[in-house]
Amino acid sequence: MRGVRLLLTCGLPGAGKTTLATRLAAERGALRLTKDEWLIALGSTPWDTPMRERVEGELWRLAQELLGLGVSVVVDFGLWARAERDEMRSAARALGVGVELHFLEAPSEELWRRIEARNSSPPWDAHPIGRHDLEGWRRSFEAPDAAELALFDAPPHRGPGRDQGPRGGAAR
Repeated sequence: MRGVRLLLTCGLPGAGKTTLATRLAAERGALRLTKDEWLIALGSTPWDTPMRERVEGELWRLAQELLGLGVSVVVDFGLWARAERDEMRSAARALGVGVELHFLEAPSEELWRRIEARNSSPPWDAHPIGRHDLEGWRRSFEAPDAAELALFDAPPHRGPGRDQGPRGGAAR
């Protein structure tokens, strides 16, 4: 489908995924699906693993349905594992739509600074992320390499690769 895109955000908490997803949705006329927002709206928390997995599955099902109807979708899940990204890319390609991967990264101290700021505001103040959580997630995160990034479509305005962080400047 010409012009229809699946836009994936990839990165650790605090990298700027939701900020970027919001901007991409507005710029591209796409529907944004942010897992954490749905969990909170349903009265759950991002720490509820069974509910998080169910919500993620339903949002991915909805994303595929929308793509099939010709609606571009921004999936704001984090996508820490290469296998998740491969599965979504393959499914979207089977639907005949383009797929972009927007990978954001930042140094640990910058991620932690952003997370601490987020932890002080609702709804995160009731379910804060700890420094030990971030460090564990950083160890398990499978960052996309250049070969993987080359498997995705380039955004209309530039080549594939890393995105800008929420305050401008390259996010590393």
